[in-house]
Amino acid sequence: MELALTPRSLGEQLAAIHERIREELPRVERIGVALYDPKTELIKSFIHSAEGPDPLSRYEVLLSETPSLLALARTGEARVLTDLAFLAGSPADHTLRILEAGFRSSFTKPFYSGRRLLGFLFFDSVTPGYFDAAVVDRLDLYARMLSLLFLNGLEPARLLRSAVRLAAEFTGLRDGATGAHLERVTRYSCLIARALPPAYGVDDEFVEFLEFFAPAHDIGKVGIPDQILGKRGPFTPEEAALMRTHVDSGVTLVEKMISDLELDGHVHVSMLRSIVRSHHEALDGSGYPDGLTAAQIPLEARIVAVADVFDALTSSRPYKKAWSENDAVRYLEEGMGTKFDPACVTTFLSRSGEASAIRRLIPDGA
Repeated sequence: MELALTPRSLGEQLAAIHERIREELPRVERIGVALYDPKTELIKSFIHSAEGPDPLSRYEVLLSETPSLLALARTGEARVLTDLAFLAGSPADHTLRILEAGFRSSFTKPFYSGRRLLGFLFFDSVTPGYFDAAVVDRLDLYARMLSLLFLNGLEPARLLRSAVRLAAEFTGLRDGATGAHLERVTRYSCLIARALPPAYGVDDEFVEFLEFFAPAHDIGKVGIPDQILGKRGPFTPEEAALMRTHVDSGVTLVEKMISDLELDGHVHVSMLRSIVRSHHEALDGSGYPDGLTAAQIPLEARIVAVADVFDALTSSRPYKKAWSENDAVRYLEEGMGTKFDPACVTTFLSRSGEASAIRRLIPDGA
């Protein structure tokens, strides 16, 4: 089977492959993919294909808390569970969710980039004992193909993320921000995205690539003179106008990266472009550089705007002292509907405890 040649999300490509699989193995009712993040040691739901909602949407768990998956990760072996009903008393939330969705048997296989664990493939059926030797042999071929699909889809984006982070961290060294700022903005952004109302249509794939690209938001500051970045006190109108040019510089820089890495056809580079270009836009059209309004502003940019402003306000900079979290919250609330997307602000504030924990976990200088 050929992989998709047109830019489609990995979720769309998985759905197409699942349709092919079901022509041959009709009782494979669900395929799920979870990714491993070595930095946090979390297994996170990524994409799935099944009729109906995904029972594990927006789910994450420490790999160390799932001994069976940890064993698979270490050995590279596959696992077949013939009847999930035997696990009904399991304390694992993900097991109970799968059971409640009606699935009764499963085939699980880890996948890697070299020796580095990327994640796990899950094939589920509502039929007990479905994954016999013949089915497993056939699915093993599909699993190899899917592993290649995800490797091809994720590794270029991860390479781009590494380039983005390097440039962004260099910028941070010059403007008084830190790598901690980039990490907090990224985590705040993902916190918002995961908890947005269903009407916003955010899925796990969106969140994963938002995590990749949120650190790029101010990458264009690399081209701003030191005397502007490090200035103590307010900017003159001329200095403020010069500072705003970091958006155009950022767009130019990421376009160069995309071209050099030959990623222009990658489905998610539009998210990177949107974050860099539009995270200073405002709902009422008073932002820059394009004066976009409301839904004209891409969702990823609206999310990053809230995360970035909150972290900037609560952090010390050469030109200001850190605000209290209460004062920063008040600023966001006052800007709801004019500067900021109300749902993004409301969602962020509803997770204020988690946001405070992120700030404690990742202080400046971390």
